[in-house]
Amino acid sequence: MQQVLSLFSGEGLIARVLRSASWLMIGYGGSQAMRLAANLVMTRLLFPEAFGLMTLVSVVTTGLALFSDIGVGPSIAQSKRGDDPAFLDTAWSVQVVRGFVLWGITFLLAWPLAQFYGAEELMWYLPIAGFTLAINGLDPIRVETAHRHLLVGRLTALELMSQAIGIGAMVAIAWWSQSVIALVLGGVIQAAVFLILVWRGLPGRRSHFRWEGAALRELLHFGKWIFLSTAFWFLTSQGDRAILGKFVPLDVLGVYNIGFFLASFPMALGHAVNQRVMIPVYRDKPVQVDPSHRRRQRQLRAGLSAVILSLLLAVAWYGPALVQFLYDDRYLLAGPMVMLIALALTPAVITMTYDQAALAAGDSRSFFVFTASRACAQTLLFLIGVSVFGLVGGIAALGLAMVLAYPVLVWLARKHQVWDPRHDAAFGLLILIAGTGMMWTHWAVIAAMIAATG
Repeated sequence: MQQVLSLFSGEGLIARVLRSASWLMIGYGGSQAMRLAANLVMTRLLFPEAFGLMTLVSVVTTGLALFSDIGVGPSIAQSKRGDDPAFLDTAWSVQVVRGFVLWGITFLLAWPLAQFYGAEELMWYLPIAGFTLAINGLDPIRVETAHRHLLVGRLTALELMSQAIGIGAMVAIAWWSQSVIALVLGGVIQAAVFLILVWRGLPGRRSHFRWEGAALRELLHFGKWIFLSTAFWFLTSQGDRAILGKFVPLDVLGVYNIGFFLASFPMALGHAVNQRVMIPVYRDKPVQVDPSHRRRQRQLRAGLSAVILSLLLAVAWYGPALVQFLYDDRYLLAGPMVMLIALALTPAVITMTYDQAALAAGDSRSFFVFTASRACAQTLLFLIGVSVFGLVGGIAALGLAMVLAYPVLVWLARKHQVWDPRHDAAFGLLILIAGTGMMWTHWAVIAAMIAATG
């Protein structure tokens, strides 16, 4: 025990990585637990169509955020000027202006999207939800500084506190109104509370408006490929729901969103840890400088893959039973959806850590090439899958797209000397065996879902 605890002590890179990863897992675990509890309460207070409508609202606001992201966080994490006040103030100024511009765009999109999806409520809900984007833009840049230095303990506590308050307000509004507006206002309140808490409770230098030419040029030079990458990442992370909103009724979309939420939480945890931890590792311990760093990177990669894959397979196995235990009969179709979505996400675990090596080296162009390849493959396959085979075909496309994009990721990984073929082969074989066994065991519930959804 003393040897284990000693790994977490001190200010060395490994100690900071372990502490930061632990806090991120604690924060994400607590966040997901609260989200699950809120989801269970809200499914009793509202109706499946409400979750389908809120899914469309989230797709639009998330899409706006991703389509305009110039990578302020990754820029600060990898830049040599990541602690320079002029650079940080310029980054914050860009972030603030972007947030209010995005809020304005939600007003412009509200009517056309309401007509496209045949949901008049979007006319009112989109601008209200869009206010969250403006609030997020005001978050102090010391949030990103804390991530840069892997000092996220207090930040995690503030995030959990703001989420708890936002969820409490959402449940109270839902109980009083019995309306989708509760889901919309809950996000706005959570964003506002987090802004207040970090401004008052997170130590560090206060942000000020400033436009330094050199800093702005560096942000835009690095961020131009991040901008394109996140635009394509929208297709990867939200494209399935944007497409399904046109193919299936709102109640089926709402059930699918619940199934995706339950199935994807291990993968979201992996991305959160990967994005915040691996960039500092690649940045401070590059293989190009010292080949001995490769062994440490392999250990971190194997450990992260093992944890996330174990969680995904557990969710896939117990998904149908979990949904049956937690939800009423209106949401039972989410059970087989949980299993299929979790299995479809497993190929992405294998390659999860490679793309951050490009960002750590400032190579946002290669990161864009991979992101675009995967997004295009997934969007095309999802459209074909849903059109020809129904919902189950679309879910299968989520996994097949990652397989098709794998050669591009190998090119990126080899370029930055981080590819680990033994790791990929071992975990790939495990996924194939476990996935086949689960599909065979649960085929009855899968067949029932296919019959119900077409």
